[in-house]
Amino acid sequence: MWAGRVLHAALSAAPRGRRAQSALTQLRGVLEEELEAIRGAGTWKSERVITSRQGPRIHVDGVSGGNSPLPGVVGPGRPFPALSCCVHTALYLRNPSSFFFFISGILNFCANNYLGLSSHPEVIQAGLQALEEFGAGLSSTRFICGTQTIHKDLEAKIARFHQREDAILYPSCFDANAGLFEALLTPQDAVLSDELNHASIIDGIRLCKAHKYRYRHLDMTDLEAKLQEAQKHRLRLVATDGAFSMDGDIAPLREICHLASRYGALVFVDECHATGFLGATGRGTDELLGVMDQVTVINSTLGKALGGASGGYTTGPGPLVSLLRQRSRPYLFSNSLPPAVAGCASKALDLLTESNAIIQTMAAKTQRFRSKMEAAGFTILGASHPICPVMLGDARLASCMADDMLKRGIFVIGFSYPVVPKGKARIRVQISAVHSEEDIDRCVEAFVEVGRLHGALP
Repeated sequence: MWAGRVLHAALSAAPRGRRAQSALTQLRGVLEEELEAIRGAGTWKSERVITSRQGPRIHVDGVSGGNSPLPGVVGPGRPFPALSCCVHTALYLRNPSSFFFFISGILNFCANNYLGLSSHPEVIQAGLQALEEFGAGLSSTRFICGTQTIHKDLEAKIARFHQREDAILYPSCFDANAGLFEALLTPQDAVLSDELNHASIIDGIRLCKAHKYRYRHLDMTDLEAKLQEAQKHRLRLVATDGAFSMDGDIAPLREICHLASRYGALVFVDECHATGFLGATGRGTDELLGVMDQVTVINSTLGKALGGASGGYTTGPGPLVSLLRQRSRPYLFSNSLPPAVAGCASKALDLLTESNAIIQTMAAKTQRFRSKMEAAGFTILGASHPICPVMLGDARLASCMADDMLKRGIFVIGFSYPVVPKGKARIRVQISAVHSEEDIDRCVEAFVEVGRLHGALP
């Protein structure tokens, strides 16, 4: 009898095993078909591997230019870039072991490293100090045993920087956007969102039960019509990016705040591509456009201009931040921000508040790139933002041109569907305060050469 039961179990298990294997085979087939469709459409996204610190010049695995001096930059018989002697001295004295890093390698024109703080020696040192004092991590969420003084100090510093009542940290701004709308808005409320808002805002809004309105990009007439329609709801929240990451355009916050005031609405702004470098002191688009006292809630990131590591935050009214600590799921169910990340971001904010000199260089460098590219015949979206989308239309063209730019010592990436709409592929160039004029000119020269090679320019 015992042997019979064993035999029966073995025989019955065999079909289950075959069914499981069949299901896995089916899954593989579905996935391979989907992946092949992506390759066939020319929208496959490969990841290049960087073997150095982030900065205006980097080393790239498998690219010879990443391990040798760039033409016209430095090397036997080649001059230093046109930087003052004191700049070279300052770079050397601050970090002599990595001095060569600043004057060799691939020119990087696609990082969110707007202020060049990702590898700033003082930012790195602050991270090391936090790591030594507070450890590698908390192994906990904030409300259990994951809140340290370094987190509370950084939240207070962020609130002061934005001139708001309080702030709350998240592992990323994607998490901040995922955690805000669901916690704040109910089925009695309404949210009105720009159609080109970042994916994280779109996903965050999907999670909430509020009534959802989408207005045409930057179209204030359409926003007003939607606000009129939403008057029947309890709360109305207008949600917009401050600076739109794909097109480099800036939300008309004066007009948005005016309409919000007229129709009794609140204003939310995602400032990821503005914090640290837009506005006279880098507070963002609300400072740039003079509406800091009219924007209700700001979400932003520590992973771009403010050190470039990771982390995001919400800052705004004290009661809202308190509610998020009680109900925001990404906050409640995610580990605390690592102390080293908090330390780096805190030092980046210190450097920014001590002097805004580096911010002042951004506009001139951005204008230099835009004007030279447009004079060469390229179409550049946006206005004065350091995000400079070079419009190409075709996904394969954008990808091939980006590959050929790398061969010429310029690191840029082609953007195509689903990151941008079909037919609107581009190479998104981003200007950093630590790019020199010579860097910018070399980038333009490479674009012209590659553009002619691929028929994007006559």
